[in-house]
Amino acid sequence: MKELQDILSRMEPAAAISALAPVLKNILAHLDEEDRVKFVTDMIDEPNGDKLSSMVHL
Repeated sequence: MKELQDILSRMEPAAAISALAPVLKNILAHLDEEDRVKFVTDMIDEPNGDKLSSMVHL
């Protein structure tokens, strides 16, 4: 896992997202809706932040 994190950290953000998108799409397809929503909200949630306001900025 550390090796993957190192590789991604050396990439430009847009390139890292492009590389991860197909893999994440496949993984998320195997989760139920509740787990997918939790993953996305956890990813965009800032510490001590308001989830709703974070989602509005998307």
